[in-house]
Amino acid sequence: MARFLRIFYSSVLLIVLCVHFGTVRCQDERPRKAKADEKKTEDFECPTSTGNGNYADPVMCKRFYQCVDGFPYVNRCPSGLHFDDISKYCTFKNEARCGPIASTPAPVTEEPTDLAVKCDLEKCQLPYCFCSKDGTLIPGNLDPEDTPQMILLTFDGAVNLNNYDHYRKVLNHKRKNPNGCEIRGTFFISHEYSNYHMIQELASEGHEMGTETISLQHGLENKGYEEWVGEMVGMRDILKHLSNISKSDVVGMRAPFLKPGRNTQYKVLEEFGYIFDSSIGVPALPIPVWPYTLDYKIPHECKSGTCPTKSFPGVWEVPLNTHYVEGFEGGHCPYLDQCVLHNHDADDVFEWLQEDFLRYYDQNRAPYMMPFHTNWFSIKELEKGLHKFLAWAETLDDVWFVTTTQALTWITDPKPASQLSNYEPWACDRKETLPPKPCKLPNKCALSFKRPELNVTDTRYLETCMECPRQYPWLDDATGSGVLGKDNYVPDNVRK
Repeated sequence: MARFLRIFYSSVLLIVLCVHFGTVRCQDERPRKAKADEKKTEDFECPTSTGNGNYADPVMCKRFYQCVDGFPYVNRCPSGLHFDDISKYCTFKNEARCGPIASTPAPVTEEPTDLAVKCDLEKCQLPYCFCSKDGTLIPGNLDPEDTPQMILLTFDGAVNLNNYDHYRKVLNHKRKNPNGCEIRGTFFISHEYSNYHMIQELASEGHEMGTETISLQHGLENKGYEEWVGEMVGMRDILKHLSNISKSDVVGMRAPFLKPGRNTQYKVLEEFGYIFDSSIGVPALPIPVWPYTLDYKIPHECKSGTCPTKSFPGVWEVPLNTHYVEGFEGGHCPYLDQCVLHNHDADDVFEWLQEDFLRYYDQNRAPYMMPFHTNWFSIKELEKGLHKFLAWAETLDDVWFVTTTQALTWITDPKPASQLSNYEPWACDRKETLPPKPCKLPNKCALSFKRPELNVTDTRYLETCMECPRQYPWLDDATGSGVLGKDNYVPDNVRK
């Protein structure tokens, strides 16, 4: 209805302006623009080798195409933003790498031996293994109406003044789960520009902290074991030193730009005590996919082309199902801020999210993950629409906002929705089980920073309740001691 009224009033305004200025050109201005867009779409051909996804316009950096089943839908970035053909989303002009940028096939670094095989339901049993032939099976073979609908709010990247207040409005202490406990979210932290006082505050309230990486470097999916250890385990070490979050509380990770590191990344996960990864994107399927262990072959197409091919028993994958609505209005996306919704008002955004969510709620009730970057919260109508959706979802008595680890705890031992009011793993956290609350007056540290690949020294700022490091922590020096190469991480399975 909101969309109809907007179109109606726009048409009336156009007629009034045309009469007032006495020009006939107004009559065909909009059709002419639409025809121009149609012409551009006709000229652009979706690549057949890479399939669905976002592709740069060869002429204009503000414009890009979303290819769905071979058909290109023309889209434009919000005002002031340009399309980055590497990251595949709209960003600031000085950060955007305009395309088209030629891509080269990733080198084959491993022999295709000892590959994971298809799911064997008889051998794969909870709580240590979970799989299904297409990924849509509900754990415990519960009926959908007996299955709680979990919502996973996830936030990627640095936490700082650019986004902290926005996150606070979502996790505002007022929104409650059906058992009366506050809703929870999961953060995948990257290091640069992070405020560790804010991170400790969020962790002390029961929100889960996972690692993205220290540097968010491009091309990490093609790097080796030591690079992944430095990025992942180093990031976990920084959280310990600067936010007082113990290693045992950081059990999940997400690869930069949803580009998993093939088998190498998952070997690091397995050897350094991580429980889950959440980096693998799922194509736009009619029925969403549940999390699964990597004992067997992944049950869907690998969108990135860099998924693991070997078996990693007991390591969980919490995949990112593609978000979309019927007709693909707004496109389809793993991160919600990558769908093109900036021209929608708050009611439109709410209706879009609601339709996307109901594909889960009305079918197999796979966890509805809502992944965000800061970009989403920079557009007021998107933020307002999200709050409308959260308020509506909170009224449903079988919808729970939980952390990723809380969701996996339920999956390993499924309980009917009717038994969850006293379910211990989802109970309100006791203070003694949480990381300590932060200090009231954190140290404000101005630290020298020199990227190894650049011969330029810069200054980086961070806030922490701990003593300021000697220099800005980075790869090979997670504590900021000033001694490069100090970090030496030993896998859990070889420690004495």
